[in-house]
Formats: sequence, structure tokens, C-alpha cells
Amino acid sequence: MTSTTLTLHSGKAGTKPRSGVLWWLSDVWEMTLRNIRHTLRSPELVSFSLLQPVMFILLFTYVFGGAINIGGGRYAQFLLPGIFVQMALYGSAAGTTIGIATEMREGLMDRFRSMPMSRSAVLVGRTVSEIFRNAVTVAVTVLIGLLVGFRFLGGFFPALGGMLLLLLFGYAVSWFGAFIGLSVPNAEAAQAAGAVWIFPFTLISSAFVPTSTMPGWLQAYAAHSPMTAAVNALRALFSGGPAGSYVLQTVAWSIGLIVVFAPLSVRKYASSSR
Repeated sequence: MTSTTLTLHSGKAGTKPRSGVLWWLSDVWEMTLRNIRHTLRSPELVSFSLLQPVMFILLFTYVFGGAINIGGGRYAQFLLPGIFVQMALYGSAAGTTIGIATEMREGLMDRFRSMPMSRSAVLVGRTVSEIFRNAVTVAVTVLIGLLVGFRFLGGFFPALGGMLLLLLFGYAVSWFGAFIGLSVPNAEAAQAAGAVWIFPFTLISSAFVPTSTMPGWLQAYAAHSPMTAAVNALRALFSGGPAGSYVLQTVAWSIGLIVVFAPLSVRKYASSSR
């Protein structure tokens, strides 16, 4: 942490957190900056985050794209919204899970807990910093998408709205990742727990293929998955289709995830010790 941070949070171990909204916002800001700096100082983490969307776009577009029937149109136009959401999930859920579990194992979270700072600010700062990483990843994904034929056909404001919706959904999922990271015993378990559910969650959706091509029993889940709602919302916003219902579903899922897992994560962090 920076010297400014240490000055702001100096005090005896176990000192009660300072009260007031401005103090809480100060704590959140310091923790957010701390996590962003940590990410920027980890070149291998940044490289992997940027390489992954490139790999998925090229593989699905040029290896699988010719064999997937989407009922007309370019597959890149169909694919990219799904890649956007998938990358937000990898960055938010897996990144938050592994990051928190690692810091819990190293005792850094115990150090934060001993400082006179808000318990919730530690986790809010972590999840807010994931928005920054997602924004960078999405920017790279958009650039590669444009090179393979993807276009924002719905106009500037629907495209902007879709990107903001994507960041909201990624932020909401990061709270689920935070809860998992606080629940597992070590970073190795976090790596498995943080990624194992993302594969079926992303594949059993409309991200890569139309849900109508799936068996009937699987369509029942895929059609109502939060992943499908988010992908369909982006697909409609970016291509100029009717997006209202899917946008509302995505916002509802996002709010629901935050309302459930943010309090659970803060409570678990405040009571846990390793």
C-alpha cells in the first residue's frame, strides 16, 4: 500500500473502523487504487487477460464458425457479444476468486482487518478494481472483433449502453467470485472453484450457438440463464434489435447477485481468519 494509504489508515491493530460516508468512500478509493496498481505490476496477469479473448475470437471465428448455423448473417456478429460476456466473467469471477483467496492465504486480508477501515470497503475496492480490468479487456476484444468483421450496427448510444450493462453484469458476478474466494481453503482450490463453473455456465447459453439447437431439456435452462439474458441484451443493442426485455433481465440478475452475495461476502470476511 502507498504511504498515503498508510497515513490514512494508521492506528492500533483492532481499532474500530472510522464512521461516515466520506471515510468509507476514502477507504474504497484507496483499496481500489491498491488493487489496480497490483494488477498493473503483474505483467503475466495482464498478458493472459488480453491474450485470452484474442484466442477465443480467432478459434471460434475461423475454426468453429463455418460449422455453426446461426440462420444467416456473419458469425462474428453473433459471436462477439458472447465473447464479451465470457471475458467479463473470467475477469470478474475467476480473477476475484483467486485474488482474494491468495491474499487471505498470505495474511494480507488479516492485516486489512486489523486496520481502522471499513470491512466492506476492502471487498468493494477489490470488486470495483475488476471493472477497470474488464474495461481494458473489453477494449482489446472490441478491437479484435472489428478486425474479424464485427460491427456496432445499432449506433453509438446503444453500443455505449451495452458496454455499461456488460460492466454492471461483470461487477455483480465479481461478488459471487469474492464469496467463493473467501470460502475456499487456499489459492489452488480457488483456481479450480473460480473457473470450473464458468465453462458450463458460458457454453450452456446463447453465447456461441442458438439455444434452439440444443436438446429440449437443455433449452429450458439455457433460454433462462443469466448468461443468455446478458448475451442477448448485448446482441440486440449492438445489432439494432429489440433489447428491452433482455436488458431488464440482465439488470435484475445483476442487482440480485449484488444484493445476495455482497452482504454474504462482507459477513464472511469480517468473521473469517486464516
